[in-house]
Amino acid sequence: MAFTKSDHQSNELLFTAFNQNSTSLAIGGQHGYKMYSLDSVDKLEPVHCDDSVKDVNVVERLFSSSLVAMVSLNSPRKVKLCHMKKGRDIWESSYPNTILAVKMNRSRIVVVLENAIYILSSAGMKSLHTIRDTPSNLKGICALSCTSENSLLAYPGSQHIGEVQIFDATNLKAVTTFQAHNNPLAAIAFSRDASLIATASDKGTVIRVFSVQDGKKLHEFRRGVKRCVTICSLAFSGDSTFLAASSNTETVHVFKLEENSPANQPPPSVRSNSAKTEMSWMDYFSKVLASSSTYLPVPAQVSDMLTQDRAFATVKLPSSSKRNICTLAVIQKLLRVVVASVDGYLYIYNLDPEDGGECTLIRQHRLDVQPGFMNNTPSIDIPASYAEATRVKRIKNRTESTGSSASGSSDSSSSYRQYLNNAILQCPSDDDSVDPLPLDDVKEFPPVAVSAK
Repeated sequence: MAFTKSDHQSNELLFTAFNQNSTSLAIGGQHGYKMYSLDSVDKLEPVHCDDSVKDVNVVERLFSSSLVAMVSLNSPRKVKLCHMKKGRDIWESSYPNTILAVKMNRSRIVVVLENAIYILSSAGMKSLHTIRDTPSNLKGICALSCTSENSLLAYPGSQHIGEVQIFDATNLKAVTTFQAHNNPLAAIAFSRDASLIATASDKGTVIRVFSVQDGKKLHEFRRGVKRCVTICSLAFSGDSTFLAASSNTETVHVFKLEENSPANQPPPSVRSNSAKTEMSWMDYFSKVLASSSTYLPVPAQVSDMLTQDRAFATVKLPSSSKRNICTLAVIQKLLRVVVASVDGYLYIYNLDPEDGGECTLIRQHRLDVQPGFMNNTPSIDIPASYAEATRVKRIKNRTESTGSSASGSSDSSSSYRQYLNNAILQCPSDDDSVDPLPLDDVKEFPPVAVSAK
């Protein structure tokens, strides 16, 4: 979402975003923009900064390459592509109205306006197609798949309901349209392999996951019922096992995408006392009503609520913010929940992939876009005693629920190691994250200025 000058406050960032594979963070503000590497929990390493352009409200990095797209509030209709290593602009283009978002993958660049979307080739910045007269999209809501072989673009298909339009940016043709919510869309996101798409409406209570191929609803999660919030971001884990959702509140929800949702399974008639996991009375009651909804006159809204899965894990931020952006990243071989706040903080949490629950805050970093901001970013240490106490408590709870036998501990440890191995395999390595395009070759991206009429 792009900001206007009236939204800007000196103590807030104008923009925060993670790159396509969650290996770096980009922030923009009054004094320029800055890039961080997310390869360590303890240290947030600045990799690039530019304070020559002020009031930067859109920054998009192409994976871990040197190519960066940037928009400033001082020239809101102009997008610039910069080469970080060479320290200069290599291309720019102007558009009829304010640029609200820019998305990139290895083959396509997408520029989003309120009522139009422009698709360009990443190989030469050549304009390929324009989607005109799109429904009013003031927040610049869109998603571009990471895969370059089959680039898919998703954007709101209606201003009044939560309709999703999926466009094939490779072959330049519409793919499908489906209604995801009754209310207008607030956030959309593709999974890493572009097989799934997650959506949220401006009501903010329900998160849904659909199959990209046929638009079939696969999962439905309830964020909460007490209040409506603004969903700011959705993010899949690299292996599409988890989905995180952040908002303008202090809570980030993490959902588990299980193949067979418990809400769709018949309730067990007999339960053994030695079962490893026990169903709560509320869960059991919900499943009984869900299974009987076919022959009992249960109101549709109540039935839907009872069949919606709740969060597998939650993150409690120290305070609420106008806008929080989240991602799920493997950092130092462990899956973490990473949250960037417009207030200027980055939070890193541990996620227990087996038991879920409340995630543990392990590091907090301060984000600044100020003159001379390539200095080391200050971080706030979380007391080791607190982190260790939390870890011991979870191990104790897990032992009590699974039994204290040696075989039980071995099975748990083995499954946890297997999960980590799968997660790491699904996430790109350092070599894989390097863009294959010759971005250091000035002949590939010559320093030219082009105006798009």
